[in-house]
Amino acid sequence: MLTIHTAERGGAVAVEGTRIAGVGTLAEIQERFPRARVRSWPGTLGPARVHEGPLPDAPSPRERVHAVLKSGATAVLERYVDSAELRSAAKRNDVLILTHPTATDPGRADLAVFDEAGECVATVCAGRLVHRRR
Repeated sequence: MLTIHTAERGGAVAVEGTRIAGVGTLAEIQERFPRARVRSWPGTLGPARVHEGPLPDAPSPRERVHAVLKSGATAVLERYVDSAELRSAAKRNDVLILTHPTATDPGRADLAVFDEAGECVATVCAGRLVHRRR
């Protein structure tokens, strides 16, 4: 399903599957994709982050990866993914494991929305909404 993500600040991004299908103003993107579902978020829409330090402490590898996603990041550095269980949890959630922070895939639908205080409102990882703050 094609989805348009938009926010108060930051334009709109059309997402189809795991890829970005279009970027522009909400009006431009809705004109190109008139049947797409629209998700509107408060805050600023932009690319997801790369988590560049150790993964947050949590009781399980899955919860450590979820904490990364809740922060607006969809990628982690390989040197901090130090166990098979952690690598498996990252891969199951489509979190990229990078050798370098700039080695991301520019067409992959990894987006995040942040409020004025810098808190993550929503995270889209490889086209899937994986976190939203209520």
